[in-house]
Amino acid sequence: MKVELAKSAGFCYGVRRAVEVAQQAAASGRPCVMLGHIIHNNSVIEALEAQGVSVVERPEDAPAGSAVIIRSHGEGKAVYDALQARGAEIIDTTCPNVSRIHKLVAQAEAEGRRPLIIGSPSHPEIQAIAGWCTNAVVLDGPEALGDWLAADPRRCRMPLAMVSQTTSTRERWERCIKKAKKECTNIKISDTICNATCKRQAEAQELAARNEAMIVIGSRESSNTRRLAELCAALCPTVLWIERAEELEPSNLYGKASVGITAGASTPGWIIKEVYDKMSEENMEIEESFAEMLEKSIKTLNTGEKVTGVVTGITPTEIYVDLGAKQAGYIPVSELTDDPTVKVEDIVKIGDEIETYVMRVNDQEGVVTLSKKRLDSVKNWEDIEQAREEKTVVEGLITEENKGGVVANVKGIRVFIPASQTGLPRDAAMTELVKQKVRLRITEVNRARKRVVGSIRAVQAEERAAKAAEVWNNIEVGKRYAGVVKSLTSYGAFVDIGGVDGMVHISELSWSRIKHPSEVVKVGDAVEVYVISFDTEKKKISLGMKDRNQDPWAVFTDKYSVGDVANVRVVKLMTFGAFAEVVPGVDGLIHISQIADHRIDKPGDVLAEGDMVDVKITDIDYEKKKVSLSIRALLDDAQGADAE
Repeated sequence: MKVELAKSAGFCYGVRRAVEVAQQAAASGRPCVMLGHIIHNNSVIEALEAQGVSVVERPEDAPAGSAVIIRSHGEGKAVYDALQARGAEIIDTTCPNVSRIHKLVAQAEAEGRRPLIIGSPSHPEIQAIAGWCTNAVVLDGPEALGDWLAADPRRCRMPLAMVSQTTSTRERWERCIKKAKKECTNIKISDTICNATCKRQAEAQELAARNEAMIVIGSRESSNTRRLAELCAALCPTVLWIERAEELEPSNLYGKASVGITAGASTPGWIIKEVYDKMSEENMEIEESFAEMLEKSIKTLNTGEKVTGVVTGITPTEIYVDLGAKQAGYIPVSELTDDPTVKVEDIVKIGDEIETYVMRVNDQEGVVTLSKKRLDSVKNWEDIEQAREEKTVVEGLITEENKGGVVANVKGIRVFIPASQTGLPRDAAMTELVKQKVRLRITEVNRARKRVVGSIRAVQAEERAAKAAEVWNNIEVGKRYAGVVKSLTSYGAFVDIGGVDGMVHISELSWSRIKHPSEVVKVGDAVEVYVISFDTEKKKISLGMKDRNQDPWAVFTDKYSVGDVANVRVVKLMTFGAFAEVVPGVDGLIHISQIADHRIDKPGDVLAEGDMVDVKITDIDYEKKKVSLSIRALLDDAQGADAE
């Protein structure tokens, strides 16, 4: 009989880590308890209980002073809060892949999305995930998803976020994705199936397809073991699902030319070995020694694989990672990130879980060279493609000016932004964007050519449209705005008041007479304006800058009376005289006969616009608000004083 053992049989990284942490806690001698079974395997739980680590079902059942071990399936936020409130020490063995889902659903809800969790509602992993949000919907597969969407047509338009139980089958998850993409208009999908689970399921299916019988080893409570048995049963006529070697009945395998063996993620190696020993006692032929097969199933690392480990040390040149394998892993700093501005300590810390890419395995030296940068690059390309599909806004740093545009660094990927899409005026220098963080939309992705095109202008246009809608919804006469001068014309200034441009007529810029708006403002000035009138249909707004609370006539009459002398500015020459500004907003007339002490042909013979001259106020018409001024009166007064 030929026997094949799946390379990925037995503990996955998350389960192995949980058991090791629990064993270390037990060996330390300090009192500790498990909050529920840390993994779905009664033999492991019994072994831990024999070492003094008992099981409690609720946080309040934990004895005072005992450390509490959180199981690999994780717990909801309320459990952590309850333990912290009791002052209990928490030993967290939650699988890193499950912890990631906790963060995803919490973030989704914070963004206003309703989490959809695909998995078994009664499974502790699913219950823990749901405990990190308040409004999650748990659905066991594509049919349940379809029924939930059909029950209320509005759900298809809701902002949703979909995640999966880590041990779900790839086929079931893909069907859910297909259904969601077809029905939902605003859904964010995160692939959270564990890579180790997918690999174990694929290997089990390959074995089942080419062997006459399959042995599946694992707890009846284990969700991933159940799925292994289901997948094998679909491809192999004889499937034996056992928890321990004593359940194996060799007679069920008589006449079988080949047998495949696989085991769930919560099955320890010593149980797999028990099964092997029992088969060996029955004189079954084993093509490869169990020790070698087990070593391969647990210890082998291959170039190109994605692996998860724990950061154990950081130096100026390397980051050391425990991969739970016989080789020591390290990441050269040059392989940590593509972003030259990021510091190592901002990315990783000792004790962090980190997912990396295996670059090279050196069995002779016992080391594995890893790269986070390469793995991130793959993920970042996926994020870029998703951003284009979902038309989401991304942030980038402008790194250089390029021919016809600028280049932004978005998650380590070069994004070309054409000049027409930078959002700058045509005559503006694009160099002013360099080293600036910008918000942009991805418009084109060609992964094969490593070409990505983006647009800052598209984001600005959307933001401006949103601001404009806000302005038009709340505008009213007299309302004041802080604005920015966008352009000048001979008749006024256009001011941006938040997505909408309004015009300040030249007569509304100042109480003083001016010939051009540039005498008062320039492009780019921050100004305070108020609404004089508006037309929502024609989208026109008339603005003012003059302080309406300041009455120029009141200022004038408070300061001057008939007979006073004032220094005035000549603002306009006419054939019959000259107008001069006494105070901003109040002009007086110097009649041609009052310009000099002798006859003149025209005011321009003596005065020019802009001249500052002393005048005597000879008359004030308070009713018509008119002022008469005289230069001649001052000259006559001076001559009279000289004669005396």
